[in-house]
Order: sequence, then C-alpha cells, then structure tokens
Amino acid sequence: MTPNRETQEKRQHSTTWIPYSYYECRLPEWFVNVPMHWHGEFELIYILHGRGEFICGSRKLEAGEGELLLIPPNMLHATYPCREQIAVFTEKEQEGCGGSSSKAGLVPMVYDALVFSPVMLGAGSGDRCTNECIRPVIKGNIRTNVCIRRDAAAYEELKALAERIFSCVRDNSARSDLLLKSELLRLIWTLEESGEILFEKGGTEGETEAVRPALEYMALNFREDITVEQLAGLVHLSESHFMRCFRKAVGIGAIEHLTQLRIQAACEALSDGTEQIADIAFACGYSNLSNFNRQFLKRVGCSPKEYRKRNRET
Repeated sequence: MTPNRETQEKRQHSTTWIPYSYYECRLPEWFVNVPMHWHGEFELIYILHGRGEFICGSRKLEAGEGELLLIPPNMLHATYPCREQIAVFTEKEQEGCGGSSSKAGLVPMVYDALVFSPVMLGAGSGDRCTNECIRPVIKGNIRTNVCIRRDAAAYEELKALAERIFSCVRDNSARSDLLLKSELLRLIWTLEESGEILFEKGGTEGETEAVRPALEYMALNFREDITVEQLAGLVHLSESHFMRCFRKAVGIGAIEHLTQLRIQAACEALSDGTEQIADIAFACGYSNLSNFNRQFLKRVGCSPKEYRKRNRET
C-alpha cells in the first residue's frame, strides 16, 4: 500500500525553497518518544550519545552512540528511549521535574535528524543514475539495512559523511546546500558500494503493512473515541488477529499507541501554547481531566503543570 496525501504526517519537513528540515533531539528529556508515523522524505539519524529503540517497518532494533539510521520514504517508523532510561527519568521527574539528567543518573539519547526530500538526490531527473539507483530506493524496491553499525564495512567513511552532512545543515546557506546535495549522493553511493543496500523484489512488510491503514487512521483521528473493534474492522481482521499483528508491528498494543499519540500532542500543546490544561486534555481526546493527569504522569514522569513549567524554563 502506498500512502496518499490525506494520510501523510501533518508536519511539513521540506519545501521547494529548502527541501529538508534539521532536528536536534533528546529522548526522553525534550519529548517522551516519537510515535509510529511516516512521511514522504528520507530521514537520516546520527546518534551522538546514549541508546534508543527503533521500529522501522517490520524491524525492531536498538542503536547507540556513533551509529546511523537511514529511513527511506513512506516507511513506518518510531523512536523510543531505552526502557531503563525512561524508568530512571520517571522516578526522578516524579520528585519535581527539576533535576538535571546528569544528577538523575539518566543517559538520554541525543541525536541529530535530517528529514530530506528525494529531490535532494535528483529525484526529478530522468537520467539512468536516477532511474536505476535512486527511484528504486524511493519506491521501496531497494532499501537500506536502515541501521549502519560501527562494524559496517565502510563505517568510518559513512560516519565522516554524516558529520559533514549535519555540518552543512547547521550552516543553513545556499552554498552549504550545494555541498549537502553532493554529500547525500555520496552517502547513497557508499551504501551501495559497501553492500549496505539490500535488493528486495516482491517482498512485503507483513504485519506492518496489514495494520498501516489503522495507524494512519489513528494518527488523523486520535482525538476521537476509537475502539479496537473499529480498527480491526478498518483492516478487515478479527479483533484478536488485529491485536496480535499490531503488537508485532508496532511493539505495543493499539490502545497504548493511541494514548502515546494523545500524550505527545498534549506535550506539544503544553510547550507551545497558553491554553488551559483542561482544554488541552479535552482537545487531545480525554473527556476526564483526572484520567488525563494520571496517564500523563505515568508516561512523562511529571504532571502537565510541571511539564509546562520545565519547558518554559529551558
């Protein structure tokens, strides 16, 4: 199944003028997790510190300091802090959300992320290079190993490329974009040359593709009342089979994923706006403020009020 524009992630990562976005990320300090989602751009992740858990299509993996991930367009993916990190974070944040991560003993996952349009790789061209090497990656006929480990054949070269790529995006100039394009193309060439590109014809993502319509529906409608029965009907599966497929594909149950979407939206609203907490709770799908506060504390480690205060002080 190829996602359409109506189900694409709402955030715009690229424009015609600047066809990429750069993000500095710290999990779980700046945001609790990155729930399952997809977008039409590539995403390059370079882990600077700590470890995290990733779900990329049907693959679940851990990655740590110095390792790279290249996520192709339209692949469902999610990012979580390691369980021991969130456990320490929750314990300390319940004491008041005021301690530093170093004092708390927490080792957050710090990483750079570049979400870039395929046009950065010349996707609009009709030459043989684009047709044979770039478009198959975009369409999913060829895909990367996703995670480039430290023991990969060309790791040192790939790491150096990643450092130059993120140096370009931090500079944020038209001249740097010129170098950025060449470095991204060299990244793809190096992956192919080193054997880190997998050729897969006719393969499927199994459970991930089976539940994709449900994930897309939840991403758009998480503020509404959604039941497992409704989601199972959407993908034409029995409830029990749907729940097994969903947990295998996403790593958590459907109701937990729905809760994560709501809490993530609440975190963004608390950080960016001045709305009353009760209004934010209701806007994120909670009809009961006490339940919202309880679910927020369980997953974030502090109350919504404390979370807002902490983010305004940073």
